[in-house]
Amino acid sequence: MTNQIKQFAFDVSLLVITQIVVYYGFKYVMSKLDPEQNEKSEITNKGNQAIKQLQLKNLKLNQYEKIVASEVVFSEQISEGFSDIGGIDKIIESLKESVIYPLTHPHLFNCRSGLIGTPKGVLLYGPPGCGKTMLAKALAKESGARFINLRLSTLLDKWYGESNKLAKAVFTLAEKLEPCLVFIDEVDSFLRNRNSDDHEATSMMKAEFMSLWDGLTTNNKSRVILIGATNRPNDIDLAMLRRMPKRFYLQPPNEPQRVQILKILLKDVALSPHFDFVKLAKDTQNMSGSDIKEVCRSAAMNPIYEYIRKNPSATSTPFNYSQEPTQDSQISQRLYRHVENRDFEMFLNQNDSSLLTSYNINNMDIFNIDQCD
Repeated sequence: MTNQIKQFAFDVSLLVITQIVVYYGFKYVMSKLDPEQNEKSEITNKGNQAIKQLQLKNLKLNQYEKIVASEVVFSEQISEGFSDIGGIDKIIESLKESVIYPLTHPHLFNCRSGLIGTPKGVLLYGPPGCGKTMLAKALAKESGARFINLRLSTLLDKWYGESNKLAKAVFTLAEKLEPCLVFIDEVDSFLRNRNSDDHEATSMMKAEFMSLWDGLTTNNKSRVILIGATNRPNDIDLAMLRRMPKRFYLQPPNEPQRVQILKILLKDVALSPHFDFVKLAKDTQNMSGSDIKEVCRSAAMNPIYEYIRKNPSATSTPFNYSQEPTQDSQISQRLYRHVENRDFEMFLNQNDSSLLTSYNINNMDIFNIDQCD
């Protein structure tokens, strides 16, 4: 009888060990056959590094939250602040009052009624190149809140149901990191109008995203704000648009705003004593901030091109890439002349004016979303 018990115990142990070996062996083989395994490992490692950099005690994340954590952006990684954005002072002040202050000073916005507090979402919309993404980056730097730069590719997974879990992880992670800003650039590509032709997986992910964003179990005192940027606001689903009650229209800059933008862009450039900002602002009519930046970049290169033409020997010697290039402004001032208005005129005259602007001034009505309110 004892021998039978021993034999039975041995058989059971052998069966258990065999099952464990088969399970882990199959899992190992599948991981090696998965072409995305290395990429997933890199994303997870990036998420772990972000968690360490956050320096939060007792922070435990699941595998999906670690994937989303790889999209966390730290303020020291961002160079732009509000002082680097010109022409939208009123919008910046409104964002400070409606977004930054409720996040950083919640005791001032404490109310039993729930009417006072942070908005669920903020929409930045307007023509291309008018500073929507740059404004979101400045918000991340100036607010002091944790910032998640959410990309659609982070939420998409080839396995059924995994995208829903990743969508849930966005909000569970943001709640653990609050105060937190979740930024989605080109939000219209993700939260666009739903219809019966949508893929089932996409529809389920959007439904999950909406219910977690502002649903039955959503905490009204949560200090998590989702910020979306788009130049196609009418393509956003109305249910999504309702969840972004704070909307800011970044319109093309007028002449005084263009003067302010030019002064910010050219503050570190050696300019002629007779440089005329007002004239240049008139010459850049119908241009966005991004267009003006490209004009300034091209004009600032003119003195360098002239120096190279007059001194061919300056480019005859190959550059030693093992050494970092010097950035001594005094050397540059001795070598190159100051930038003048004619440098801008030269660039503007060489290019078709219709190609210098990022948007069509005759089709500005697409940015009207009053009917969505």
